[in-house]
Amino acid sequence: MAVWAIGDIQGCYDSLMKLLKKIEFDKDRDTLWIAGDLVNRGDKSLEVLNYLYSIRDSIKVVLGNHDISLIASFYGIKKPNATIRPIIEAPNAKELIDWLRFQPFLVWSFELDFMMAHAGISPQFDFGMAVRYSSRIEKKLQANNPKPWLIDMFKPSSDIFDANASSIEIDKYILSAFTRMRFCKENGRLDFYQKGKPKLSKLEYKGLYPWFDCPSRRSTTLRVVFGHWSTLGYWYDGNVLCLDTGCLWGRELTAVRLDKKRPVPVQVKCNRKQNI
Repeated sequence: MAVWAIGDIQGCYDSLMKLLKKIEFDKDRDTLWIAGDLVNRGDKSLEVLNYLYSIRDSIKVVLGNHDISLIASFYGIKKPNATIRPIIEAPNAKELIDWLRFQPFLVWSFELDFMMAHAGISPQFDFGMAVRYSSRIEKKLQANNPKPWLIDMFKPSSDIFDANASSIEIDKYILSAFTRMRFCKENGRLDFYQKGKPKLSKLEYKGLYPWFDCPSRRSTTLRVVFGHWSTLGYWYDGNVLCLDTGCLWGRELTAVRLDKKRPVPVQVKCNRKQNI
């Protein structure tokens, strides 16, 4: 049995199928960890979601910012774009959305020595905090009517964690950290605007650090798998593993085996840029 992790798919169904064939994925034997952003922008988002739903017993998914946007579109909070509309209009839309909103923001395995979140783990969170706060917002999203909570989540959020803030402000920070984070300042304050590639030995953006290089970052105990950062691309330093290699932008879709001593990337080249 193999345990594979795959980066942001974002509706690139053909590339996903090509990659699964290349790694000889067997849904009856193997497990897939998927680092979020299953949909949006890619031209076959519905096909991706239907396929992953069909093998749901063989996968572990964490939600990304584009997945949250899809759920918000289903509830009428956001206007769906051309790549999301087929999901909203599909006969099984409610079944797919209900499955998606019951997916976690964090998964982990002590046996594999990995945990996974779409954007990573806030430098202000240790392992216990990450587990507790991911569960907190999962319960909100899984409520019978998550629409009022989702409306609040799309309002501007705090960039630093404050346990004394209001419940909504805390939730907005948690959601943003798990799904949108890239850079932070030395004290852990997040920056949600810079999207470029950092020069890891010499910072490209003065005063900003990749979240995983934050000087005040707390220990997460386990190595962290994440996506969300296509300009960073494949990156493994023994502590964090980035798997967003920009398939949507005409680059590659990447998988690694987590049950090996050292992850080795397996990639397929995307044939073309998807609709954006």
